[in-house]
Amino acid sequence: MSRFREAALSLAGLALLAMLPAGHALAAGNVEAGEKVFRKCKACHQIGINAAHRIGPQLNDIIGRQAGSLEDFSYSGGMSGSDVVWSEETLAQFLASPRDMFKGTRMTFAGLREQADIDDVIAYLATYASTQAGEPVVEEMMAASNASPLRDDGAFGLGRLATGNEVAAWDIDVRPDGAGLPEGSGNVEDGEIVFADNCAICHGDFAEGVGRWPVLAGGQDTLTDDRPVKTIGSYWPYLSTVWDYVNRAMPFGNAQTLEADDVYAITAYLLYMNDLVDDDFELSRENFLEVRLPNEDNFFMDDREETEAGFVVGEVCMENCRESVEITSRAQVLDVTPEENLD
Repeated sequence: MSRFREAALSLAGLALLAMLPAGHALAAGNVEAGEKVFRKCKACHQIGINAAHRIGPQLNDIIGRQAGSLEDFSYSGGMSGSDVVWSEETLAQFLASPRDMFKGTRMTFAGLREQADIDDVIAYLATYASTQAGEPVVEEMMAASNASPLRDDGAFGLGRLATGNEVAAWDIDVRPDGAGLPEGSGNVEDGEIVFADNCAICHGDFAEGVGRWPVLAGGQDTLTDDRPVKTIGSYWPYLSTVWDYVNRAMPFGNAQTLEADDVYAITAYLLYMNDLVDDDFELSRENFLEVRLPNEDNFFMDDREETEAGFVVGEVCMENCRESVEITSRAQVLDVTPEENLD
């Protein structure tokens, strides 16, 4: 469940949903599954509290709205001025093949292949209606979730404590000691397939990097060169960094759409491409800490608080340190590449 809806439902209560008239129903899909599928849309669209236009328009209140009708968003020619009204049926048609429904649309997404995914996304979108059957469900939920008593101790009294589910939605980091790793596993063979489908377009089939996109494999023994190649196998300190970054930020434009087993598989494949495991290797939560990256020992804890203390002599002045202050020099503005003096 999303952070917005979890906060709204937990604070406003299910009683607000009881305001809906008998017989009112949302889309037939699964809302929580729809939230996961919607991650594919997040690169271009926002939904929920404070949603704003991005590459595509915000999607609050989309059901019942005329296509291309938000005045503060510039639609492509194919959708601007359309007489289509978004319903579950028209959304299903659009999500299956956007470019077939609106010729000339800027939307590059090819569409959802599975009907179940389409139904689930529509069910998810339906939960962000500001009015349902004439009842202001979401507004009252938002008001309840943002309610805060006035404070007389000088504090602003804004906001509220995050719910446990809201914290959990952000708390996805994985530490070098393995804390935060979910259950799951993935092998090199499966990782090659998942990597090819989701990562190779930027990083190459063999993690060699395409164009100026990062190289992820190779570079061993180059850190002392004039142009070191910093990869997972040559530079990165911990395998948890690989897992956490792939899980948190990849694939580019569709972050956090991978299942845990897919992340394990991609990580196993990247280990193999750096000659750190064999081709039959399977990575899991159970054996994760057994894998050590070659450059781990060259990283150390930040000890500047202790080591730099010796450079401080006497008491450090923090205010009114000089009787007078004057400008002794001025910065000179230069271009990135200064012009040659041709005189």
